[in-house]
Amino acid sequence: MSTGSPEGTAGWPPPVLDPAGPFAEPVTTVSWVLFAMAGAVLTLVLVALGVALFGPRRWRKRLGGARLIWIGGLAFPVLVLSALLVYGLGLTSHLADDPQPGEMRVRVTGEMWWWRVAYLDDRGREVLQDANEVHIPVGRPVVFELDAADVIHSFWVPRLGGKKDMIPGRRNYLRLQADLPGSYGGQCAEYCGGPHALMGLVVVAHAPGEFDAWRARQAAPAPTAALITRGSEVFRRSGCGACHTVRGTDFNGLAGPDLSHVGSRRTLGAGILPNNQGTLGGWISDSQAIKPGNRMPAYPVLTGEDLRAVSAWLDSLE
Repeated sequence: MSTGSPEGTAGWPPPVLDPAGPFAEPVTTVSWVLFAMAGAVLTLVLVALGVALFGPRRWRKRLGGARLIWIGGLAFPVLVLSALLVYGLGLTSHLADDPQPGEMRVRVTGEMWWWRVAYLDDRGREVLQDANEVHIPVGRPVVFELDAADVIHSFWVPRLGGKKDMIPGRRNYLRLQADLPGSYGGQCAEYCGGPHALMGLVVVAHAPGEFDAWRARQAAPAPTAALITRGSEVFRRSGCGACHTVRGTDFNGLAGPDLSHVGSRRTLGAGILPNNQGTLGGWISDSQAIKPGNRMPAYPVLTGEDLRAVSAWLDSLE
């Protein structure tokens, strides 16, 4: 297993073949077995093709016989594919088991075109909300409960595990674990229309003590000192609270991401922009120019001063 920085995505092997946790290793093993089997089959086919084109007449006659066709065209594929199926299922079946008592649980809901994140207690109740970013402790298995709010999505963090489809009306489970602190990129792996290719996410793995500190900060309400600034008034006047929640205020919309601690997130727009005051202002002004088809309307009516104020306020919500 790689011990390099989990931040990097370049070099060899590529991230999809460079597991950073125990639940990614079985998927990588199955992948290499399939690659090896595909190479062996391709070699056999090329040898047979060479014999059929250039081999001795006696060999060519045997190659076209009914017995070899039954063996090579039917029996061999059935046996090999059945063996690979049993082997693959045996190696990966535990990755999707139902949650067990004491396991950390995170519910991720795929929406068009972002990720709603909720941290659950032992009884399955939501205790913290976030968006487009998941925080987990290093060295601890985490059960992801995967839902879809609209169309089929697919949750995939290549270095931590295989992909799992998110189907409306059905809840699927997936276990992930990171062995190294750092950020691990993810992506929706099922075409879901519109800006599907721009539907990314980040899984951030913390050392256990740092994770507890992060969780304590997230449980706190949004900073009250910022509520008297012009930015919060612009947010209120523009009706943003109808779609977004900011805990500790009367903004309680559920259609869009929870913004209580938006200033602490690494990315904006589901992984397509770095998150800072400048990108926040650009996103609020005209998100459609940045990510066409997303569900947030543009606000061209806001003045430059309004944009600076509201983006500064949102940036302060850490």
